[in-house]
Amino acid sequence: MAERRPRVLVFDSGAGGLSVAACIHRALPGAELVYLADNAGFPYGDKPGGVVIARCCSLIRQCLVQFPCDVVVVACNTASTVVLPELRAMTDVPVVGVVPAVKPAAARSGNRRIGLLATPATIKRPYLDELIQEFARDCQVVRLGHPALVRWAEELVAGQAPDQALMDEALAPLKEAGVDTVVLGCTHYPLLLPWLRKGLPDVRHWVESGEAIARRVGYWLEQAGTLGVAQTPMADAGPVVACACFSGGAPADLPLFMAEMGIAVDQVADGWPGVTATGSV
Repeated sequence: MAERRPRVLVFDSGAGGLSVAACIHRALPGAELVYLADNAGFPYGDKPGGVVIARCCSLIRQCLVQFPCDVVVVACNTASTVVLPELRAMTDVPVVGVVPAVKPAAARSGNRRIGLLATPATIKRPYLDELIQEFARDCQVVRLGHPALVRWAEELVAGQAPDQALMDEALAPLKEAGVDTVVLGCTHYPLLLPWLRKGLPDVRHWVESGEAIARRVGYWLEQAGTLGVAQTPMADAGPVVACACFSGGAPADLPLFMAEMGIAVDQVADGWPGVTATGSV
């Protein structure tokens, strides 16, 4: 009898967690993924913590009923800062959160000047001060919380590319500071990398959290005895993501966008937990 494929739930407030899902798939090609986006509540940064906790816990609870999973990934920096204790108390399924990759960025920077791109909400979180104090005390860390970056990433998934001139303008403080390393402190930002690289051509290292999250997922699957299956590519070239569930309307071109990222989706449901199928590949 073939071993059961492990299943991983990736949750985000929007489409940014797709970058994390892609990292997980590259590291664990035999795992099945479920994607859950609370885009009806997007963005989380301007909402009270209690509202974020209630929305996350309710949606993840319902998703686990429909799609039992072996690991839950909260691929949203804002949600990870407030929801993890309540979520871990709610379920026995291991929960993996995300934090900006300050530690690996400090290890890679040559000139000790680091740019930290994050949402305006994340930039102000005390835990970011703690990360910098612990891992990058000897570095000049330039924080940039530009409000448009997440919106540009969401629009990209919907088929509208960012304006490079506006991107260059947004990144000007990091260019002026001469940073050689940039932390992508929001899971939306890896989707914008082609435009970010053009705006900051002298940056040597772009550091995101996806690979670290994938390693943590692998740890929990190893504890469950299913890591070997997760690391073994599937024999067929079927969909990687069983379902992409959006609490609001799903982007019309989402299946194509996900396929181009290497994480083809079987079904897309918008207005979730309704059952409106809007596309499949």
